[in-house]
Amino acid sequence: MSQDLLKNNISNLERKLVLLLDKYKTMKDEVGLLKDQNDELKGLLRQKEAQVDSFQNQIKISKIVNEIDSGGDAELKRKIDDYIKEIDKCITHLSR
Repeated sequence: MSQDLLKNNISNLERKLVLLLDKYKTMKDEVGLLKDQNDELKGLLRQKEAQVDSFQNQIKISKIVNEIDSGGDAELKRKIDDYIKEIDKCITHLSR
């Protein structure tokens, strides 16, 4: 009888081991998918942050243009050119 019990216990252990290995494979596959999704979302977040920075720079330029009443066209053009150069630097930096 003890051999039957031992065989039964071994059979149960083998069954549980197979179930555990299947669960491990499933979880490993899920982790891989979640890592891929996480990388994709991080890339999307970087794009959105770049857009926000661009919009913030556009807002700053609009405010400066609106605030300059009597600075003259040459002064206004110089300031706008300076801000455009700064925006270009930001875009270059974000593109890296």
